Amino acid sequence: MIPQGEERRKYVRRMFGRISSRYDLMNRLMTFGQDRNWRRDAIQKLELQPGQRVLDIGAGTGDLALEIRRRHPDVEVVAADLTPEMVAVGRQRADGSLVTWLIADAIHLPYPDACFDAVISGYLLRNVPDVDAALREQRRVLKEGGWVVSLDTTPPANHILKPFILFHLKVIIPVLGKIITGEADAYQYLPESTRQFHSAETLAKKFLQAGLGQVGYSRRMLGTMCIHWGQALGG
Repeated sequence: MIPQGEERRKYVRRMFGRISSRYDLMNRLMTFGQDRNWRRDAIQKLELQPGQRVLDIGAGTGDLALEIRRRHPDVEVVAADLTPEMVAVGRQRADGSLVTWLIADAIHLPYPDACFDAVISGYLLRNVPDVDAALREQRRVLKEGGWVVSLDTTPPANHILKPFILFHLKVIIPVLGKIITGEADAYQYLPESTRQFHSAETLAKKFLQAGLGQVGYSRRMLGTMCIHWGQALGG
């Protein structure tokens, strides 16, 4: 059973700390390399302009943050994550010095109101103990007109391929995780947390409840991944 509340925060931090050195490799294997394309699609939704400042919250080892820098070299990128081991790996990556790194809790961001032009996250919301609080924080630090974008897993819909998707989640991924990282437990958490996570429709409603407008979403990988977006509107 997945812990809740503060225990979930501690569990997630320890778990990602253990798998930090092989995290990127496992992402490529689990998604058949498609995670790079999803990240690029998510970044496009930010509609970034030169000179802007963007926060990648739950940045992990910096896949999104570094891709933003490659695509938008004139943008300032802050990569924040709860897990020190993940941040340490990110800092050592090629071009890691081009990003500002920070250890921070997604529910208690150490920034004043309206200080970022855009906020993005990859595989964050499924792991926080309070999705609503995390989205409110992202909205709080966002300037008017800016976008919040999230890339995350979503429970598979009921269709003919669902049994095969569940087999991949419940069997293939834990086996790969044990072989590659030695941490089968961490990759049993993935399918369970995906199954228990909000549907794409429910998460879109939470974007609205957090005070965001122009909310939308787009599914990927047979409906098991989803990009959500919402804009900070005045008034």
